[in-house]
Amino acid sequence: MDFRLTEEQEKFRKEARDFLEGEKKQKLWEPSIDSWIMAYDPEFTKRVAAKGWIGLTWPKEYGGQGRCAFDRLILTEEILRYGAPAACHWFADRQIGGSILKYGTEQQKRELLPKIMKGEMYVGLGMSEPEAGCDLASLKTQATKKNDHYVINGQKTWTSGGKYMNYLYLLARTDPTVAKHQGLSEFIIPKDLAGITTSPIIDITGNEAWNEVFFENVHVPKECLIGKESNGWRQVMEQLAYERSGMERIMANYPVFEGIIQFVKETKRDGKPLCQDSVIRNKLAQLKIEFEVGRLFMYRVALVMDEGRAPEWEAAMSKAYATAFEQRLANTALEILGPYGQLAPHSKWTKLNGMAYHAYLSSKGYSLQAGTTEVLKNILALRKLGLPTG
Repeated sequence: MDFRLTEEQEKFRKEARDFLEGEKKQKLWEPSIDSWIMAYDPEFTKRVAAKGWIGLTWPKEYGGQGRCAFDRLILTEEILRYGAPAACHWFADRQIGGSILKYGTEQQKRELLPKIMKGEMYVGLGMSEPEAGCDLASLKTQATKKNDHYVINGQKTWTSGGKYMNYLYLLARTDPTVAKHQGLSEFIIPKDLAGITTSPIIDITGNEAWNEVFFENVHVPKECLIGKESNGWRQVMEQLAYERSGMERIMANYPVFEGIIQFVKETKRDGKPLCQDSVIRNKLAQLKIEFEVGRLFMYRVALVMDEGRAPEWEAAMSKAYATAFEQRLANTALEILGPYGQLAPHSKWTKLNGMAYHAYLSSKGYSLQAGTTEVLKNILALRKLGLPTG
């Protein structure tokens, strides 16, 4: 595989960097780790939309630019490198828009895609439930059809950005009489419908990136159904492939890596620059090797997407590798920073704006989000190695 960028792609990367550098110099936002899921800034999203960079790969007939998945990878890589606050549009751009394109009606495409591309439609993900995480098909949220609408009752947990989003993607059970994988359907619904309430989930870092969402007799127009009724399992599996394969899986903590490199260049210990310490140099060099390997995984996924297929086992492989790398990066950052690495952002003594503290605590959950490492390895065993189910 040839991963060299074309001249046009090199220009696009420079354009993205220049844009983000300009934003950073104006101090329009503070760089952060996990910016794709933790940092919500509608104004930044609107500025990205004004550049035509949301829905970059979508067909021109719906307002997109019709560019390849590799071009989008270039953009997302730079956004994550700078730690820019992209969470408002991330999920809709990464997976929901693609699902609408493949399974939505013409009316849904004409109505919803432009809203996403203008930076006006922010979609939270309503998949997991208190008793349905890895075994997602065991979900209990019901969508009962009545005439020209559905009545939804149930609860979702770990809904990404539930507090900030104005739409919700929802996986619900429309047919409780069939096998659990067969009776599921997908909806995209406005969050302001009567009967929808949210409750914050405060994570170990003190942030509210997720919410519980409750549905009590929520009347949803039938036009909110995405795809065919009871085809939700197949559709959501494709979505999860895209969710698992993004650059955020290898670059969520990248600002920490760059910060640590700068820290060892500027810091002395026992009168000697840390960057001259052979142990530290070896640790950072090893991380760089692992990071570049992870990038190649992601590049391969982008090429698979450009071939027109969902990267199911490729995404499973790349996420399993990348989340382990992110944990090693966070551990190494704490080792090098010493006590400074344990300080939260609000401490006057903190280094790297507390990003190492945040990375260490949050990275433990990376191997659980969007499929545990064990589930991902099982996908590889089944779909790539041809091994039987256990």
